[in-house]
Formats: sequence, C-alpha cells, structure tokens
Amino acid sequence: MPASSRSKRVLLYSHDSYGLGHVSRCRTIANAIVEADNSISVLIISGSPVIGSYEFRSGIDFVRIPGMVKQITGEYDAANLRVGADHTLEIRTRIIRDTADIYRPDLFIVDKEPLGLRGEVVPTLELLKGRGTPLIYGLRDVVDDPAQLAVEWQRKNVMPALRDLYDEIWAYGLPQINKPLAGLELPPSVRHKTIYTGYLRRDLPLHADIPHEVEEINGPFILVTPGGGGDGEDLVDWVVSAYETDPNIPYGAVIVFGPFMSATAREAFKERAARFPNIRTLTFTSHLGVLMQRAAGVVAMGGYNTFCEILSFDKRAIIVPRTRPRLEQFIRARAARNLGLVEMLDPGKGRDPHVMATALRQLPQQGLPSDVIVPGLLDGLGNVWRLVAKQLARPHRGPAPVDAPETPSPTTPASDGLAARSKL
Repeated sequence: MPASSRSKRVLLYSHDSYGLGHVSRCRTIANAIVEADNSISVLIISGSPVIGSYEFRSGIDFVRIPGMVKQITGEYDAANLRVGADHTLEIRTRIIRDTADIYRPDLFIVDKEPLGLRGEVVPTLELLKGRGTPLIYGLRDVVDDPAQLAVEWQRKNVMPALRDLYDEIWAYGLPQINKPLAGLELPPSVRHKTIYTGYLRRDLPLHADIPHEVEEINGPFILVTPGGGGDGEDLVDWVVSAYETDPNIPYGAVIVFGPFMSATAREAFKERAARFPNIRTLTFTSHLGVLMQRAAGVVAMGGYNTFCEILSFDKRAIIVPRTRPRLEQFIRARAARNLGLVEMLDPGKGRDPHVMATALRQLPQQGLPSDVIVPGLLDGLGNVWRLVAKQLARPHRGPAPVDAPETPSPTTPASDGLAARSKL
C-alpha cells in the first residue's frame, strides 16, 4: 500500500505490573491521538489485569500480555500463570516483539520503564530502530528520588538505550514542579532530546453512569481514593478513623478502595463505614472523574493520574503520599503544596485521627488549584499530539528488507551496552 494512502499506526507499551497509573496514562494519550486524527490506529500493549474495564475510542485496541507482580522481596513473579517468572517474561518478550513486527507501527512510545520490565522491550526497540521507526520514551513528572533513580538505572543499564535507541524523551509534566531526570549524569544528547509537555488533562467520558451509592448521599461529599488500592489501606484507615473520632464531620464520604486492595481489608473497611449514614464505599469504578467532578474535595495518595484529575476537575485536595517503595508521590505532593495547588498531610509524622478530621472539616474551604496561575500546566495532551503529528509526518517506516537481519547485531551502536540484559 502506498505510504500516502496507508493509515498511520502508533504502538504504546506499558509494563503495568502494579496499580492503575500506567494503563490510565496510556489510555489518555491514545484517546487524544485518535480524537485529533481519526485515520490513526493506536495499539496498546499492557500487562494490566484491568485494561479491559476501560472504555476506548474507536481506532484503539490493546494486547494483554501475561501479568507479573512484584513481591515484597523486590523480585517479580507470574501473576496468574503457573510457569514461573522467567518463562512468563519470555512469553511477554516474544508477544511484544511479534506484535510490533506484525503491526509495523509508525511510532513506538514506551511508558515509564525505558527497557521494559526486566528488559523485555529491548528486542522490540532494536527491531524497530533497525527499521527507522521513531522511538519515544514517555515518563511521568516524577520517577523517584534522584539518588535512588541513579542507582536503579545504573543497575538496569538504562543510559545506553536513552542515548542510542530513543529519539525523544517526553516528560509529562513541567520543570517548575519537578525535573524527573535532574540529578542524573546524563549525556548532552539525552538532555537535548528531553521535552516537557505539561500535565495530561482529563475529561469526563461521553457516557458514564453515576454510581447509585453517590445518588444516595445527601449534601456534599468528599471523594477518598487510594488509586489502585494495593497500598492504600493506611489512607483509608486514617480517613475512617477520623470519622470514628469525630462523627460530626459535616461532609459525607465516598471511598473507592481500588481493585488491588485485599478483600480482607476491603470487607473490614466496609463494616466500619456502614456505621455512618453519610459514608459510601465502592470497590472500583472506571469513571472516577464523574465522582471527582461531583465531590466537594478529594483525599488521595497522589499518584500521577489522580493528580492530573484533581487539576483537570479543579478540585480542592488533601494528598497523603506514600514514601515506599518510591518517593515519587511525596516529591510531587510537596512541590504542588509549595505552589499552593493542594494541601498535604505527611504520614511520616503520624496518623492522628484528629489531624485528619480537622483537615476534612477544612477541605471544602481550601483554595482551588485554578487560583494558582501556572502557565502550560494542563497543556500536555495538545503538546503530545503535536509531537506525535511531527513524527507521523515523516515517510512510513516499512519492514526491514527480507535479506537483512531483523535486529541489529550486538556490535552496532543501537545495541551498544544492551546485550547484557538488565535485571531488577
């Protein structure tokens, strides 16, 4: 098919071993791309077990690779398959590469993990690099504490990929809030290819039902969301304890546990919350924005996507960031609080129920994020689309010639330093 008549194809990869953040970000970007140009197809490769719960615009589909989960030891294991971590990783690696080989994308965007989970995306990067396909590394506004990130990336041997494989690095944030690669020893070429887009604005879905639990609440309510919920038990406990300590808090609450919170913890919280007529609980909703728009305020852990939603729906918010295993949420919340965008409670100073009760009482009187002028704060999607369009404007990158090797040899610059696959 001639290049002029062939529709453009974008491939997104997200490892998604835990939580909702990565798949939500990829979905937001994919929806924005096809909305801007309905001749583009976007395929998402994801390990998220809940990716099928989200709605996608026409022109988007996904490939679900076998899930992996991070154990408390830091090692990864298969989420469901009984074949072991190494075998699962081999399956994932082959699916990712074969999908890219057959799909023949015009652009490949890798989210958060530049080499993929334990290096699983490297063969695909090398394959597409040999074909001339533009390769983009997209990262959130904060990855981790710079000192910890430097150690991690050195262990994973990330820098050769950023230097030799990726064409551009898109940071989905603003430097006045945080520079995610600050403090790292970056080659000049890596610094020069880094572009700040601004945060990714979120919109309400075209068709979204309002959970009946919300309709039953009389008066204003506060939305409590620990994101995926796998590490959100402390936040929910603190909020419920506040209501137990001060039952006269004048605002109701809707608590969305998240799909990864343990069933035991979830049922215990439900039992405690049921004693209050103005507290409702949900396990999961793919339309969190609908609840957030209606809420008088938000209490959240402060992951990237929740932060984008708070800004997009202009909601007063209390952020209670986690500090393990990464300082990402704390760094983001501290910077946003210093700018006056949100309030923050530091769990490291204790979880006094009276402190949370006072914060809940004061939350609806906080200033709005829109009271603070930050130029370009929510321009991310428009800028991402302009960057995508610039890449897609180039001639189509077809498959490698039949008589040529499918991937660069280990001696070529594209695979310099990447032959020895990194492990967590």
